[in-house]
Amino acid sequence: MAIIALKAWYLQEYEPIRELEKRPHDLRLSKNSLLKSALRADFLEDSEDVKQSVWFQRYLEGETVEFYIEGSGGYAISNIDLISHEIYFTKQDVMAHLEPTIFLCYQTEYAESSELLREELQTIIEKLNKRSRLLLTLEESHRPTEGAVRLKSTLMQKIRKSLLFIADGTPILQLDSEPPQPIPSPKVCVEVGYALQCKRAEQILLAQMERSSVNGQFAFDLPQGNRLLFRKSSASSRCPAWGSTSSTPCRTRTCS
Repeated sequence: MAIIALKAWYLQEYEPIRELEKRPHDLRLSKNSLLKSALRADFLEDSEDVKQSVWFQRYLEGETVEFYIEGSGGYAISNIDLISHEIYFTKQDVMAHLEPTIFLCYQTEYAESSELLREELQTIIEKLNKRSRLLLTLEESHRPTEGAVRLKSTLMQKIRKSLLFIADGTPILQLDSEPPQPIPSPKVCVEVGYALQCKRAEQILLAQMERSSVNGQFAFDLPQGNRLLFRKSSASSRCPAWGSTSSTPCRTRTCS
């Protein structure tokens, strides 16, 4: 029986699939068995070539080594045997499935904050694209005048496919309680909730403009590195995605 070799690309840094498949593959695999969460295969390269590869050295150092395998999706190496040429993969949600887009979840109830955030993002993306390996684009929410947000809409697909999700969590009003409870836009809440379910923590940033008339804490329980407080003077001074002092930097690595 003829061996049908599958191509596999090593994912050293973020690279969308359409760009990934333009470069030479890193492995050829002969699939032995495929499970819902795992894959066992024989690699067809010479063992000495594999031993000298960058990805194998990272594997020996205990790092997570991810591959995109044509027709199967993203996987991480769980074990490899150079003598028998066997390699075992575990199904992995890899970033190669994402588009090089930044998604802005804006609000209309207190439009001033979203307008400022949008202007800053456009300026930052323009600067990043001058030195980035991949051109970033800005996608935005769609705010219909009537009706609820549909969870299976194109909008939600864009959130799921975005490289970075940024939401304007600036409160639009405040409950008269003790302590005071700021209330963000309901539609922003729906989109943030969906992003929390489908995206990695490092791909989410919740921005909030300081308002003297509204006090209280963020409505969402996110790590400090995923929060951005800004004023009218600057929306980018503390953002972890474009050079922050935060201990949780953006891990998308789109720039060279």
